[in-house]
Amino acid sequence: MEETKTILIVDDEEPIRQLIKYNLERDGFKTLQACNAMKALEKARSEKVDLIILDLMLPDMSGLDVCRILKNDAKTANIPIVMVTAKTEDADIVYGLEIGAEDYVTKPFSPRVLIARIKSVLRRAIQNAEDCEKARNGLLREEISVHDIKIMPIIHKAYKNDRQLVLTASEFGLLQFMVEHPGQVFSRQKIISVLKGDDYPVTERAIDVLVLSLRRKLDEAEGIPDLIETLRGIGYRLKDEETSLDND
Repeated sequence: MEETKTILIVDDEEPIRQLIKYNLERDGFKTLQACNAMKALEKARSEKVDLIILDLMLPDMSGLDVCRILKNDAKTANIPIVMVTAKTEDADIVYGLEIGAEDYVTKPFSPRVLIARIKSVLRRAIQNAEDCEKARNGLLREEISVHDIKIMPIIHKAYKNDRQLVLTASEFGLLQFMVEHPGQVFSRQKIISVLKGDDYPVTERAIDVLVLSLRRKLDEAEGIPDLIETLRGIGYRLKDEETSLDND
């Protein structure tokens, strides 16, 4: 029987905490609550927590600082974090993802969307743990390479021309998926399914934005430009090496 997951809800607004608590427990989760950063850090370190829902606007400390502290602490670094924010500035979201948060939702949000994202993040966490176990047993490739790109899934690092790429979790997941399947064409819906799960509520336009961001970072690293091709009305693919040679 699968163990019930415990979610720590961190928000200074009592009605929001109770709304999230009600919907999570109705869906079979256990919950803990914290109304500020210090209580959140204390509970994350002392309780068994499977995921943290973290508001970025807390009274005593920024949620981004809380995220950074948790991700730099060996005891809490592996706890997935879903950020909740009323802010829509890309800089806050990107910074949170770059320091280790797994996902985010913006207020106001529907409980259905939040729960779908939580389940998606938990699935990825389970997959990552399984991959680490396979790696310890020598069953998982430690390095995947194509063109001038090198992916190291176990340590979650990517390089182009030996220059490390600074990628969000979604950008890394997309690049790894494409490097593992060069030359294959994938629809936007397939990419959503691979990265987030079949029930993840995200638009196909979000995939276009994700691909654009990844393209920009790959081009900035120099080497073969336009590695990710757009097939109008179909989707995207990473050029295979034979195609690249033919086009030189």
